[in-house]
Formats: sequence, structure tokens, C-alpha cells
Amino acid sequence: MVPAAGTGMRVGGDLPKQYHLLAGRPMIRHAIEALCASPRIQRVFVVLAERDEIWERFDWTELGVKLSVLRCGGATRADSVLNGLEAVSAVVKADDWVLVHDAARPCLSTAQLDALIEQVGEDEVGGILAAPVADTLKLSTPGRRIERTVSREHLWQAQTPQMFRHGLLREALSRSRIVTDEAGAVEALGRHPLLVASDASNLKVTYPADLVLAEKILLEGKGA
Repeated sequence: MVPAAGTGMRVGGDLPKQYHLLAGRPMIRHAIEALCASPRIQRVFVVLAERDEIWERFDWTELGVKLSVLRCGGATRADSVLNGLEAVSAVVKADDWVLVHDAARPCLSTAQLDALIEQVGEDEVGGILAAPVADTLKLSTPGRRIERTVSREHLWQAQTPQMFRHGLLREALSRSRIVTDEAGAVEALGRHPLLVASDASNLKVTYPADLVLAEKILLEGKGA
């Protein structure tokens, strides 16, 4: 499931972030390509805002019959994912695995996706892709002065996809709507998701400079 109902205007331009072109294709196309190509994934649902008129400007047929659009996006990411989970509840069982992936993570590799599915597939809670924090971390004062250095030991940077059973994730998000990722909602239930090691190449595009880096990663991956 790929929530894509936001505007993401920090990246600049007139279009929502997910539709910015990277290597000649909209960013969201790259984000869902690996999901649609995986033989381990049966269906790929994209959650759009009800009045999204941009999706139809592009041709998605090359991605195949796995891809479906749900026009039930909410005001927040958590709202969109929960709405999507509820919309597919008639065709997805409570114990089926659901992967939630950011529309703004266009560089997910097949190896990263396979590692997540293989390592989380037998876990009783679920898990996420994440990268160990490598940089020195500083806690700032309100005036942007360094207050202290924060230990990076045991710290990870959360990524997506995040993989949980449909029933568990639906329950978690229905109870905790003020979260920035699915794992946060599951944690609020007292559960401890597995961390599956990834790396910085699976970046999230947030600012204009990220577009340049993401395109470089995509082109290098295609041998350009």
C-alpha cells in the first residue's frame, strides 16, 4: 500500500511531490515499480486524494494488473493508510501481510525489498527497513545552539516499506492516529517491530536537493 494523498510542497514546484519527474517518470512510478515487479507481492494499492486529477495524466499500464487505485486519502498519512486498510478489508485477510511504502521513496531496490520480506515473514510482530545512524547527533536549544551530543548507539533511521499483518496494523492505526509511521502505531500497542538493515540509498525525497540525489541513484541503477 502506497499512501499518496499529500501535497509535499517542501520539494518545490506546482505539483505534489509524488508527481515530480525523476529520470523521465513521476516519482511515485519509481516507488511502486519494485512492488509491482515482486513475485512475492499479490496486489499493490495506491491511496490517492479523492479529487486527485493528476494521476490520470500518466500511463500506468506497464506496471500490470496488480496495481489498483483507492481514492480514500485522508488528511494525514495515518488517515490515508487506515482508510486504505479499511477499503481493502473485503479482499485482504486479518493475518495477511501488508507492506506500506512511501510514494517519495523512489529508489527502493529489489534486494532491500526481498530482505524485508524474508526477515519479517516469520516474525510475530512485523518490521521495517531502517538504516543505522552513522552521523554524530546534536540536540539543539530553541536558538539553534548545541545543547548536547546525543549517543547514536542503538539509533536507527526508519525507512519504508514497513510490514505488518493487516489486522494488527488496522487496530494500531485506529488507536494511534498521531504518528509519523506505521511502526509508531504498532509500538503504541506495546509491540516491538523488527529492524531490517537497509542503507541511505533508500532515501526519502523531501527537499529539492534530494531530487538530484534520487535521480543519480536511479540512473546509476539502470546503468546510465
